[in-house]
Amino acid sequence: MKKKKIRLLCLIVCMALYIQTLAGCRGILESLEAEISQSEIRTNIFKKPAKKTEQETETREPETVLETETEESETDRESFGRETDMAYAENYAYLTLGDTAREVYHEMLTAILGHEEKIKVSTLEADVMEEVYRAICADYGGLYWVSGYVYTQYSRNGEPTGMEFQPKYTMDSDEREEIQQQIDASVEELLAGISVQDSDYEKAKYVFEILVQNVDYDAEAENNQNIISAFLNRATVCQGYACATQYLLRLLGIQSAIVTGNANGESHAWNLVRLDGNYYYMDTTWGNSRYLDSDSQMEKYVNYNYLAITSEEISRTHILDNSFSLPECTHVEDNYFIKENRYFEEWNPESVGALLKESWNAGGGDVAVKFASPDLYAQALQYFITDQHIADYCENISSIFYLEDKELYVLTFHFL
Repeated sequence: MKKKKIRLLCLIVCMALYIQTLAGCRGILESLEAEISQSEIRTNIFKKPAKKTEQETETREPETVLETETEESETDRESFGRETDMAYAENYAYLTLGDTAREVYHEMLTAILGHEEKIKVSTLEADVMEEVYRAICADYGGLYWVSGYVYTQYSRNGEPTGMEFQPKYTMDSDEREEIQQQIDASVEELLAGISVQDSDYEKAKYVFEILVQNVDYDAEAENNQNIISAFLNRATVCQGYACATQYLLRLLGIQSAIVTGNANGESHAWNLVRLDGNYYYMDTTWGNSRYLDSDSQMEKYVNYNYLAITSEEISRTHILDNSFSLPECTHVEDNYFIKENRYFEEWNPESVGALLKESWNAGGGDVAVKFASPDLYAQALQYFITDQHIADYCENISSIFYLEDKELYVLTFHFL
């Protein structure tokens, strides 16, 4: 049979993607001259804290320091620990902290949520406060009214005696309440098509899709480091996507944390999620096809390659730099390609062809298939694209757009 010559449009995904360095939750210490040592932590998840010099860490004894001591029984402390652990049982980063840091976590988070001006904390170490603040930012993607914090350290005779935590707010409580009402309305609209009774996989897939479909990637978007950009402006960057993903999943009862690092040398943020008791990585930003191919004239579509993948798979393109420990994600049961029967461990052109034919006969759309090895991936590329056997399954096809992901062995076909 004489085959028609098919016009092929190829986009090879080179993962050297540009992601602008953005502010987030990691602290940069700045000392202030005062009677007491005072340092400011401004949010920046992508830059490591500046090394503290002797001048920056110097403490000055205040003229008067009042110290009060209260006795607390071991039973009281154990009871408090159990109660806080129960309250934060679904907060992944919290669970990685030690006992003292967990107590400070509770104190700092309570202050932020209560819009308090400042509080004393149960540590004398700035590093503990920094560790805790990063954990809070990882667990709570919805803290759009905070940009960092200032800490004040008290000392006597050169020995630290106490520390205060002062959140840096970007708005007052009235403005925060007004914005929260707008966010609630937007979130209610976005989550209208999913229920807390749905499966963990369905919830994760829904959030992944709804954010990609409704929120554009825009490096110039206002408030792009928080959920205001995603839910109110519907335009954000990787940090905004990660925060919005965590926020929505939390509302649906799915444990999620924001993780940071870089992707092929560029700063980036994505999510750790727990589905059916197992951990996976999820990168909503890379689910946006226009992010991968900003010059494409095609309409935006959902790229599922980074929906619920393993540690080994994410490590091919992403490098983690989080201060808290992360699990080894090895499960695949809730991976998109496994769930949707689009994963192939052996050469089966008829099954792949059936998926292509179904989509073609339905009027077009996207078909993504994943292969277990680079050899199978290369064989599929040769068979369907180079040798044009796609015409055996898609009658009268004359052109097709296809996307190669050589890192994850995924071929995505888009019928024009």
